[in-house]
Amino acid sequence: MTAVEVCAVVLAAGEGSRLRPLTERVPKALCPVGNVPLLDRVLTRLAGLGLTGTRRVAVNASYLAGQVIAHVGDRAHRSVEPDGPLGTAGGVAKLHDWIGGRGVLVGNADAYLADPRRPPGPDIAALLHGWDGETVRLLGQPAADPTAPGTFDGHVFTGFSLLPWRRVRDLPVEFGDLVRTVWRPAEAAGELTVVPYPGTFYDTGTPVDYLTANLHAAGGGTLVDPTALVTGPCRSAVIGAGARVHGAVTNAVVWPQATVRPHEHVRNAIRVGDELTVGAGEPLLPGASSMSGEADERSELP
Repeated sequence: MTAVEVCAVVLAAGEGSRLRPLTERVPKALCPVGNVPLLDRVLTRLAGLGLTGTRRVAVNASYLAGQVIAHVGDRAHRSVEPDGPLGTAGGVAKLHDWIGGRGVLVGNADAYLADPRRPPGPDIAALLHGWDGETVRLLGQPAADPTAPGTFDGHVFTGFSLLPWRRVRDLPVEFGDLVRTVWRPAEAAGELTVVPYPGTFYDTGTPVDYLTANLHAAGGGTLVDPTALVTGPCRSAVIGAGARVHGAVTNAVVWPQATVRPHEHVRNAIRVGDELTVGAGEPLLPGASSMSGEADERSELP
């Protein structure tokens, strides 16, 4: 794909404030989509490109870092930001020594990408094809308004970027975002290319986008973990491991170990535990893309 040695960094340090209260006890990177934690989806995608292990893949963590670190285990190098998230640029900068002169494929843990033609990983391989190790590449999809703020060459960012070492090596280890420190400067220098992504993308940053990604993962039907107990009617839903569903579920996600009682109807929502129901409104039609910028925090907008 490329003669330049490349490593990968998965950004999983954010708080996921727009998903609260779902993220009060679970970091966004570990929120399940289609009964698979978002972080695992990214690691599987990278493995499809041959990027595995502690030398080739790093994951950063800050908010509820202990959960992220334990979940990653020895599958990747782990970088902890103990004083709060450093942002997308600061998170990469903290890994200077580990990156060590290589190109960096940076992916957001909250990005849900699905290309039914080439699951689960090679659909982002186009970022690496023929890369010269000098330019910045972004994965993107055409924007509804090509001139809107936050677009790049008429596209919106869809979760992955490829950065040359020369634009990473001098990043300061302080809070900052890749939009201002890397992407826009490269764009101004004529050194940024948008690589079209033909699949489905959701940033999962809001309850409605998170719900829609889950329903897309269910393929328009109902996805039930084998360990769940379901006696109530379910339509267009994702039922997690160990869940107990005795009521009705429609256009909804029931998290692992959660309960839906016989008299309840969970609709257009996410059920967590025995009591918490997070309304999401009408989900977007599966297959439609929701594209909300680089990362979860609004400070990341260009």
